[in-house]
Amino acid sequence: MKKNILLAIFSGLMLWLAWPPMHYTTFFLFFGLVPMLMAVENIIKSNYTRKGAKIFETVFLGFFVWNTLSIYWVYNSLKLVGEVVAVPISLIPYALGPLLMASAFWLYYRFRLITNRSKGLIALVCFWIAYEYLHQTWDLAFPWMTLGNGFAVAHQWVQWYEYTGVYGGTIWIWAVNILVFLLYIGLSEAQAKPTRLKLVTALVLMLVLPLSFSLYTYNTYKEQPDPSNVVVVQPNIDPYGKSGFIPAYEQFQILTHLSDSVGQVNTEFFIWPETALPKVIDEDRIRTDQFFWQAQQFLKRYPNGNLLTGAETSKIFNDRKTNTASPVPGSGQFYDRYNAAVNIENSAQVQFYHKSKLVPGAEELPFGKALSFLTPVFEHLGGAVGSYAGQEEPGVLYSQSGIGAAPVICYESIWGEWVGGAVKKGAQFIAIITNDGWWENTSGKDQHLDYAKLRAIETRRWVARSANTGISAFINQRGDIVQQSKWWVRAALKQNINLNSDITFYVEHGDYLPKTGSFLAILGILFVAVKMRFKRKPVSTLEH
Repeated sequence: MKKNILLAIFSGLMLWLAWPPMHYTTFFLFFGLVPMLMAVENIIKSNYTRKGAKIFETVFLGFFVWNTLSIYWVYNSLKLVGEVVAVPISLIPYALGPLLMASAFWLYYRFRLITNRSKGLIALVCFWIAYEYLHQTWDLAFPWMTLGNGFAVAHQWVQWYEYTGVYGGTIWIWAVNILVFLLYIGLSEAQAKPTRLKLVTALVLMLVLPLSFSLYTYNTYKEQPDPSNVVVVQPNIDPYGKSGFIPAYEQFQILTHLSDSVGQVNTEFFIWPETALPKVIDEDRIRTDQFFWQAQQFLKRYPNGNLLTGAETSKIFNDRKTNTASPVPGSGQFYDRYNAAVNIENSAQVQFYHKSKLVPGAEELPFGKALSFLTPVFEHLGGAVGSYAGQEEPGVLYSQSGIGAAPVICYESIWGEWVGGAVKKGAQFIAIITNDGWWENTSGKDQHLDYAKLRAIETRRWVARSANTGISAFINQRGDIVQQSKWWVRAALKQNINLNSDITFYVEHGDYLPKTGSFLAILGILFVAVKMRFKRKPVSTLEH
């Protein structure tokens, strides 16, 4: 059993070494899962009792190593609440993903008991895809560790994400790992030479064809000229001191000064980071707000300019219109708060987008509808139920000249289909606004930047990324970082980006791969459940 545990840990370590922001070791993804498959194979062939439980425990340990080493920075974002609370809370993302991964392997084991190894491995890929899709759709969503994200530092290898999204990368990784695994165990099973030759051929083709197609696409891809001048600002204001130590007017001056330092007469978008406006703004009264007036004064210097900025906003209702609404004390009214993107121009026109992929726990109450009976408890304690509200569909913010920007707020940038939804609605470039300072100088900020390259490839859109204390950047339609700021440095970047109105196959069809895989996984689970049920029935019952 110790050997299997070591194999699982070795698998976790190789996947960590392959994971962004590591460079030069991305190729470990192509065989990082092989030791895990070997450990599971050893358990299946052993004389152990409770093999399913042993597989689950072994696999969980290996993936816990991978996840914890790759997203250790989650702990940093929780330190403000104290170590006593931060440690157990950070264990949730460290352990939840591995629990789901281990569940996929357990299902593989059950499926294999009633079929064979080849069919079981195909089912394993479907179970894995289903886990990844679940982990981006349910209330505890955290798709950060989706396998296809692993190519973010080697984006030249996966230019075909414009057809498949990151789930194409997940399938590629699994296909190569399975072929390597089958070749390895074939040596111990005296595999016939023709079978071995077929496996070697399949492995070479599985590696070479996608890679060749991608490199050819990367080197021949040409952007259609349609320039627009865009500025991104990085004010570098400590997020822990943003609401108290630095006066609001001073923060606004920093933002406008940085914008003016690189702004041009023809600049069409100034992009400021998440919650850049340092106060809660009532959306229905924004035109009377001091900061709106200051923003318009700033824009007077730029006739075609638009200010796309992050802000915390609110709306007041006369009745509880949403599950997230909280009562306004002593008024009989209710309000919702939003982590919003606001587009302000040289007119009275104002557009809002509300962040919808909210961080579980920090920005929304997971399973809020199911736990709605707790609403009076939260209200009694003075809390805002769910904290932030969102919107049902992606949005597009338009400039006064008709340019569409996809507003993407922080955490949302790891949802390919969601970003693609804004592009499908008319966005010609992607504006990511974020605040990565919570994670401090860790690999979290680098991973977040790298993942944005995948959104550029999937949609063939430029990405303009404004980070308060992270890394601001411009990324072209091939996924190349054209400009970027340094960490913890006040900066402003300007770039002529090419707008694009063409729709990629992935944008048009969305996450068709994980949806198909999830459907097949459900069929596989039903198949296993039925077989297990009939297997347990006594013979006398079956005869009647």
